[in-house]
Amino acid sequence: MIKIIKDIIQAIKIIKLPKKRRRIIFYSEGKDYWPIFEGIIKILIKETDLYISYITSDKNDKGLNKKINRFSIFFTDEKYVRNWLFENLKADIVVMTMPDLNQYQLKRSKHNIHYIYLQHALMSLHMIYREGAFNYYDSIFCSGPHHISEIRAIEKRFKLSPKKLYKHGYSRLDLLIKEVGYPKSKNTPKQILFAPTWGIKAAIESGIAEKLIDKLLNYGYRVIFRPHPETIKSSFSIIDKILNKHNDNPKLKYDTSISSLNSYHYSDLMISDWSGAAIEYAFALKKPVIFLDLPKKINNPNYKDINIEPFEVSIRKKIGYVVKLSELSSSLINSISSIKVDINEQVFNVGKSDYYGAKHIIKILNNIENIKHDNK
Repeated sequence: MIKIIKDIIQAIKIIKLPKKRRRIIFYSEGKDYWPIFEGIIKILIKETDLYISYITSDKNDKGLNKKINRFSIFFTDEKYVRNWLFENLKADIVVMTMPDLNQYQLKRSKHNIHYIYLQHALMSLHMIYREGAFNYYDSIFCSGPHHISEIRAIEKRFKLSPKKLYKHGYSRLDLLIKEVGYPKSKNTPKQILFAPTWGIKAAIESGIAEKLIDKLLNYGYRVIFRPHPETIKSSFSIIDKILNKHNDNPKLKYDTSISSLNSYHYSDLMISDWSGAAIEYAFALKKPVIFLDLPKKINNPNYKDINIEPFEVSIRKKIGYVVKLSELSSSLINSISSIKVDINEQVFNVGKSDYYGAKHIIKILNNIENIKHDNK
């Protein structure tokens, strides 16, 4: 009860913020999204006189501890209080990485707000996301040309009004590229990062992960086991079984933080299934990737209505090797090399995404001000 009261007090405090402090609001549903917001927020504060408000639903969000001029931080729950807050929120712009706006619990405000969707993955927008996941956003920041093609195809298929689409890029990719010179340990034996996605047919939930880790450890490799946060929440019993099985094996390391990029740098190659992390890994670090030959991650059974092959399907054989678990051998692992692609053809504004993200937000805010002025 005390927690609910505190959350309500915070929500009322946000609602009553002076106008200058609620012009631009960022909302994060979890601690792993702060690296996607941070660069844009810092540029906005450095290059303008704007105030930024940041709302998070995770007590472990690093944004809560940032002491930045003109940067206000708030916490809300991820249930009833948050949902009430967002329905009554007043702001010019709200920036989020959360799909399904207005489809489930989190609704658009009853007040006029411009909602911006910021990508938290490089994958396509019509297969791993539910149908209609982006229909209620006003602007979409696109990571690459595939996102523009997909949104336009979705609009055509469902006869939607065209959204504002902006060539943005991808912040996590830029962070990885900046850290390419990061100090690395010399791994002997080879260290493998196992980073699968989540879902009923994914590597952990389907039972493949346990067999894979057994195999890699038996071959003598060091393994970093990095489950997706959604898997940790929904299927921790499976993870716990694997960890208990190899409790005394120092060659298995368990990594729970997808916001940290250390595991990327301290590994020699990645094994994944349909995780977007594999694309980031190959693009930024130019290290080898092995994709387990498992069923696609499909959250929209009607994705083929959008007649575009999903990016995560078309790119995997260009950046990695697709193999069945039975085909995975130490000789294959030791012999594979990275496959290089021109990431500038796949991703917008490589190395400059935060700059362009801030630039686009300023442009949107100026357009809002001009409309208000014209309507006076």
